[in-house]
Amino acid sequence: MTDTEPTAPEAGAPTLPPEPEAPTLPPDPAAYDSPRAVRAREKGLEAPYIAGGHDPDPEQGLAEERRYLKLLLAMAAVIVASGFVLGAAVALLGPAAGK
Repeated sequence: MTDTEPTAPEAGAPTLPPEPEAPTLPPDPAAYDSPRAVRAREKGLEAPYIAGGHDPDPEQGLAEERRYLKLLLAMAAVIVASGFVLGAAVALLGPAAGK
């Protein structure tokens, strides 16, 4: 017997019940003409849709993005400013430290 041949389950081994089949839904003409479905067909996808959806609350997401942008800009400013401060400190203390 090779590794590719199916084997019978061992005696006493638990077996899983077969998964129930998902009910098939009737086609939805409005969903067929949706921009996502049209784009999926243009791409040649088998599914009649592209997974995902519209953001239910875009204002909350945009507010979060603005907050993170401000944080990113502040961190970049701190990093650049600390370089100038450290550079100035080394330039001022450098000649005095060598004596």
